Amino acid sequence: MNNMPSIVADFASGMQAAIAAQEANTTRMVDSITAAMRSAEQKRRDALADIRNRRREAGEIVAATLRDEERIEREYAARERLLVHGLKPRRSVLLYGPPGCGKSLGAKRLAWNTGLPLMKVRFDSLLSSYFGESAANLRTLFDAAREMPCVLLIDECDFIARSRAASRDVGEASRIVSSLLQLMEDYDAPGLLVATTNLEGFLDEALFRRFDDVFMVTLPGPAEIQQLLCMTLSAMKISGRVDMHGVVASLAGWPAAQVVRAARDAAKLAVLDSRDEIQASDLQRAVMALRPGVPSSSGD
Repeated sequence: MNNMPSIVADFASGMQAAIAAQEANTTRMVDSITAAMRSAEQKRRDALADIRNRRREAGEIVAATLRDEERIEREYAARERLLVHGLKPRRSVLLYGPPGCGKSLGAKRLAWNTGLPLMKVRFDSLLSSYFGESAANLRTLFDAAREMPCVLLIDECDFIARSRAASRDVGEASRIVSSLLQLMEDYDAPGLLVATTNLEGFLDEALFRRFDDVFMVTLPGPAEIQQLLCMTLSAMKISGRVDMHGVVASLAGWPAAQVVRAARDAAKLAVLDSRDEIQASDLQRAVMALRPGVPSSSGD
């Protein structure tokens, strides 16, 4: 019994050391993510300057095509004026729609037009089999977004935010949903939060209500297809013989990801033939090569 105070003191000391070590690890992780984001931001700025110069030389202007996203962009640009009047700009957005319709492209467009770096969540690095570690990883991401303004993209968020009513899981997945709900409730980062999902009905209703705006991304129409083509091909010359109206018509009904894929494939054909100009045959071959359901790396 005489050793009891010493045992308690040793236990308390050990707990304090463990807590300090955990805090140090979290700080190092946040610093590492912040440094990586700064490096990515510099590279993005350099690439952006180069592309803008090319567009200016070619006289190309890529207009906005989604009014909903334009509203988010305008509110972000005028966030200080809104706060003066006691109004809060929209900071969190949920995009939903069928695969390939352009949800991830929409998030990239938001980052592009607001000048914010894009930080995309990789769930394979978030989830862990250890108790509570997945939630800690999620908090670290939100801390990093708070340290440096960015567009935080939670892609295919139904992967971790499926309706708890439709799931019997009471393990790590359920805990990370609860953590995400709390983080969304307290979200005050200076940037934007964008989440995407293919099936809005599977999203946890409590999480659904925490977004400032929710809208569906549909398949692109003729105007959106032409803008996607112009944006993707902006770094190369296009032959004056190309019938863009005909190309747009041939891509009607295709998802945005496939439109971008066709444009990139056409550009690759020109480069592989040692040409700096895209010809009509390049676009025709790229469109003909499209197949329904073929996966695309362009993002959805």
